[in-house]
Amino acid sequence: MSQRVTFFHLVPSPQIKQSFLCGLAAKCKNSNIRRTFILIAAFLIGVIGIGWLFSRIYGNPSILYFAVVFSLLMNVISFWYSDKIVLAMTKAKPVEKKNYPELFKIVGELAKKAVLPAPKIYIIDEAQPNAFATGRNSKHAAIAVTTGLLQRLNAKELEGVLAHELSHIANRDILISTIVVVLVGFISIVSDIFLRSAFFGGFRNRDNERGGNQIFAVVGIILAIVAPISAMLIQLAISRKREFLADASGAVLTKNPSGLASALEKISASAIPMKIANNATAHLWVDNPFKGAKLSGIAKLFMTHPPVEERIKALEALKF
Repeated sequence: MSQRVTFFHLVPSPQIKQSFLCGLAAKCKNSNIRRTFILIAAFLIGVIGIGWLFSRIYGNPSILYFAVVFSLLMNVISFWYSDKIVLAMTKAKPVEKKNYPELFKIVGELAKKAVLPAPKIYIIDEAQPNAFATGRNSKHAAIAVTTGLLQRLNAKELEGVLAHELSHIANRDILISTIVVVLVGFISIVSDIFLRSAFFGGFRNRDNERGGNQIFAVVGIILAIVAPISAMLIQLAISRKREFLADASGAVLTKNPSGLASALEKISASAIPMKIANNATAHLWVDNPFKGAKLSGIAKLFMTHPPVEERIKALEALKF
């Protein structure tokens, strides 16, 4: 039976591993910047195209004008305010150093090692152990942790999770991951509205007698069904590889891969459900937030995180 080989097994020494990971992180930063602007441009073009299609279906040119204005507005909001939207969606509350001195100490020390500004720290009142990072850049970043995470992890394990999240900030994962939350949520809402209007409101167009409207209606319904699936695929493309890289980068930062490995084991073993878990923010968390629910084989294909067992094996292959 062949053993699965990760890129960590291909790198012979701790020093070369660190250099190799730094190179990957640098490539990831540049790639994330490009993908962010590509995603914003694709969203702009996609919304305008859908607006044009809907304007033909309903025989109302104002829908197209609205789509142009709305797509521009959504791009501005997603770039400048998506982190605030995410923090509001997850009910994260800012905390002071005097209330969580140990948490602030660990974050401050890790940020100094990573040559990053110390991010703002938020607490989420959830029993499930989990955490995420958000923001548009390292100067405007935040890390949110659940109360369950603070209660269940020891200092080394907590350090490992926080190093993982700081790695997301350093690798510039947070902007594109945060923007995706807003765009995925928007796509889902628009898809639902269109399908409801299609099935319950009917289509009205002066070109009905020529059959043109029926063709556009069918295309519109297909797009409305496919759009949420496409949004999930975007989440998968953004999330899975970056989790492996953030794990490895965090291990390099702490020089203690076992801390994060042990933390992941505890986090994944928890079956406590998260009250605020939703599909739009699922890819942000350090581990899948949908705990306590049985997933089908198809559902597992759309999971935003790689299996914890694979992540732990990759971490165990790192030696310092």
